[in-house]
Amino acid sequence: MIGIAQSGTTYSVVYGVIGRVASPEKRVWAMGIAAAAGSFGQFLMIPVEQTLISGVGWQNALFVMALMACAMLPLAFTLREPKMVAHDGGHHQTIGQAVREAFGNRNFQLLTLGYFVCGFQVVFIGVHLAPYLKDKGLTDPKIATVALALIGLFNVFGTYTAGAMGQRMPKRYLLSAIYLTRSVVITGYLLLPLTAASTWVFAAMIGFLWLSTVPLTNGIIAQVFGVKYLSMLSGVVFFSHQIGSFLGAWLGGYLYDRTGGYNTVWMIAIALGVMAAVVNLPIREHAVVRPQPAAA
Repeated sequence: MIGIAQSGTTYSVVYGVIGRVASPEKRVWAMGIAAAAGSFGQFLMIPVEQTLISGVGWQNALFVMALMACAMLPLAFTLREPKMVAHDGGHHQTIGQAVREAFGNRNFQLLTLGYFVCGFQVVFIGVHLAPYLKDKGLTDPKIATVALALIGLFNVFGTYTAGAMGQRMPKRYLLSAIYLTRSVVITGYLLLPLTAASTWVFAAMIGFLWLSTVPLTNGIIAQVFGVKYLSMLSGVVFFSHQIGSFLGAWLGGYLYDRTGGYNTVWMIAIALGVMAAVVNLPIREHAVVRPQPAAA
């Protein structure tokens, strides 16, 4: 039920409004700001949650957080846009036509594949970093808590930077660089001696790359297909992200039970990062050419 609820508050929903309201010259930058705000929430809530759990217990902490989540209700009504903005240059396109156009487009296919890798990596690390540290003898819960907080903090800077750079540079190159750098950072973390300090440095670096793919991926979708069905197409790509998220969480536990450690999943995460870096390079950031409607 929480997963279903979260699906209504994802970037796909918010970016549909931002994409249609913001001008093309500021669209990716605006998406970066929205992602940075969400990242700051992640950073802020980790110490708040820990304080609530320590003070009132995990059950009461959930009740308090449920009340805090109610703040989204009035804020959701501020997501308004002019109705005419939803039309792209007078070209009428049905939902079915938009879906067929996207699924038949190589750029969309490559973006979807890359986003799968993003989901796998971030959820595997987010779910299994704490058990990995405990398995390696770093049993102090403070180490994992600080690491997750650092991921959220540096994610703020990473998403904003990606949005700002994506407005001026080819977004496919930035995406490739992000995925490749993730693999390099993970490799370095595994090769260096495992300490609290190395974990926190890893968390800061991976946090900078954490969701920086989000404004760039959605920016390409808007640039290639327009903004009329941006929420829907972003949701389709995000579906691939969530399949990767499921596999990152589940496969991490499954392979740990089968092999007695996390090394296999770390290797998969590294290999997938390299693959995503490669598949994003051929993406073309040009708007699709649609037939003009016949004159009356």
